[in-house]
Formats: sequence, structure tokens, C-alpha cells
Amino acid sequence: MSTMALGTRTGLRGFPTLLGTETRLWLRDAGTVFYAVVFPTVLIVGLGLAIPGMREPITDAPEPWLGITPIAFYGPVALATAVASIALTTFPSYVATFREKGVLRRLSTTPMRPQGLVLAHLVISLGALLVAAGLAVVVGGIAFGLPVPASAGIVLLSFVLCVLSMFGVGAVIAALTPRATTANAFGMLIYFPMLFFAGMWTPGPVMPEGVAEVARFTPLGAATQAMNAGWFTGDVPGLQLVVMAAWSAVLLPVASRYFRWS
Repeated sequence: MSTMALGTRTGLRGFPTLLGTETRLWLRDAGTVFYAVVFPTVLIVGLGLAIPGMREPITDAPEPWLGITPIAFYGPVALATAVASIALTTFPSYVATFREKGVLRRLSTTPMRPQGLVLAHLVISLGALLVAAGLAVVVGGIAFGLPVPASAGIVLLSFVLCVLSMFGVGAVIAALTPRATTANAFGMLIYFPMLFFAGMWTPGPVMPEGVAEVARFTPLGAATQAMNAGWFTGDVPGLQLVVMAAWSAVLLPVASRYFRWS
């Protein structure tokens, strides 16, 4: 079967062109680019420079925290923030905007099916996420000497499950909200509680035990706890990995089942 025939059959004919066009339009939105790509790095650099003592090694804590700088705890938080910023705000907002303006409905009558546009923005979002995460880790490492993860495999697995579970939440918002303003409202309503449980204000071992108990059952809280384990102890965070996998297994099919094209 030819490539053109396959593309027509799957509704993705002309997808590379569409992806390139949508990427250029996405990059023209300076606010979106900053919030999705640059903000996690600004967060970690701002905290490290603005708050006294963030770069001083801890001398009064047990292992494995002894000798670690407080800013190091924000490595996993910055990665979680990168995921949440895109999954809960930019991606649902774009999809809802296309629905509100009738773009998805009109595409249903063309060779490029509306699934292609959604897929293009999913690819753009994932690409932006990888850049944001990489930038935060590299800059944090150069500026503050973030430690090398004790288990890079656990950190990577935790990050992938974080992406799946948080995009599950964002996909449900994108699937059901009729307008961009509604998508933004729901996204931000979930965004800040998620960041709280991720440790934005009380990272790593500083988080109160009661909050940590609740956080481990939220997708972003479980993600930062799992990445903390992989980064600083090398332990396998079994519960947190299962929690993120469960959120993904439930939310992604729900989003697919109830997605509204108009």
C-alpha cells in the first residue's frame, strides 16, 4: 500500500505539513512558549538565587539528605511543573479553541481528519515538554550543581508515567470543555493544587507527613515522590508508580471515549 493511500485511509494525509504549520504558529505565541518551555527553568533559578540558604548544604539531616542543598529538592519539582504546565494548560486550551471555532468540525469534511490536528498538538506539546525538562535539568545542574540521580532508570520511568497520567488529566479537560476559557479555568483549578501536592512549597523531606500521604495518591504528587526516590535514594517507589499507571489507565480511555469534536 502506498504512503499516500495509507495517509488517506488513516486520516493523516498531509500530516507533516500540518505539524510544521502548527509548530510555527505555536512558536509565535510568546506567552505560551515562555510558560510551557522556560517557566520551569525560571522557577528553579529564581528559587536558587532569591531565597537565602537554598545553595547551602544541609548539615542537620539524616542520610540521604545530609549534604544536599535545598535547591536540589526542586529538581523533581521543576520536572513535574514542566509536565503540569503543558498538560493542564496549553494542550487543553488549544484543543478547546479549535472546537470552539469549529475547526475540528470543518476538518471532518477534508482529507485531513480532525484527529490529525489533535495529534499535531500532542506532538508539539510532548516536544516542548522534553525541551522544558531538559533545559531545567541542564541549567539547574550548571547553576547549582544538582546531584546526579542515584537511579536514572527510576527517574526516567517516573517521568514517563508522570507524562502519561498528567496528559490523561489534560486530555479529559480537552475532551469535554466546549470553549478555551472553560478549559483554562478547569486547567488552572487543577494546576495549583497539583503543584501543592508536588511539593512546590514543601519539597522532598520538608513536606508534612499528612500532606505526603495524600500527595502520593495524586498523579503529580506521586510523580515527584517517585522521582525523589530515584534521584536521591535509588529506592523503587512501587506505590507511586502504580498510582501513576492507574491514573493513566483510567483517564486516557475516558478522554478517548468522550471526546467531543464539536
